[in-house]
Amino acid sequence: MSHIDSQILAGVYANGTRLPAERDLAAELGVSRGAVREAIRVLQAQGILVSGTGRGNGTRVQARPSNAIGRILRLQLALDVVSFADLTETRVALERAACAAAARRREPEPLARAAELLEQMRHVESPDPFNELDTAFHVALAEAGDNTLMSNLTVAIRKSVETPISSAEHALTSWPALREMLVSQHDEMLKAIAAGDGERAAQVSEEHIRVAYQKLLYGMN
Repeated sequence: MSHIDSQILAGVYANGTRLPAERDLAAELGVSRGAVREAIRVLQAQGILVSGTGRGNGTRVQARPSNAIGRILRLQLALDVVSFADLTETRVALERAACAAAARRREPEPLARAAELLEQMRHVESPDPFNELDTAFHVALAEAGDNTLMSNLTVAIRKSVETPISSAEHALTSWPALREMLVSQHDEMLKAIAAGDGERAAQVSEEHIRVAYQKLLYGMN
């Protein structure tokens, strides 16, 4: 595993590079093929490598850091290493910054995608598909600020809390009211970004996260 790490750090293995066959790596490093397979499995779990089947696929460097970070955060949440409140506060700080950056940069393609996702959210009634659109919407806003790390962290944190959010939403007796509130906040957020008002976009983003957290934690009043 350290060999593959060092090759990536040295620039030998770039994103998309196909690794040598297991037997070639094993011979090069003087280890068993089993050891190579185990190292590949670990790096796949970390979101660094992906493996495909069929001719010409093999194992490639294809970094998906949000998957790895999200997996770690999910486990830490399950083990009470971090709390839902911790993740919520982190999300507030992250998405405030992401919305402010989006209002400054206003990359057109992600903003157009966010608008389309918002339109789809208006017509989705079930919590689970709504949450998929919701996550994609917030990722699009982060991408509108042209910051890859913010996008990856947004995905990771959202994925880490998917299960508790879904459970809380399904337990609500007034999910439609919450959905309407979330859509309205998304609309206000997107309008502030489109107008270049980063301060307002950040403020609405924080209100959006905190209100949703309270509603899901204590139920709709």
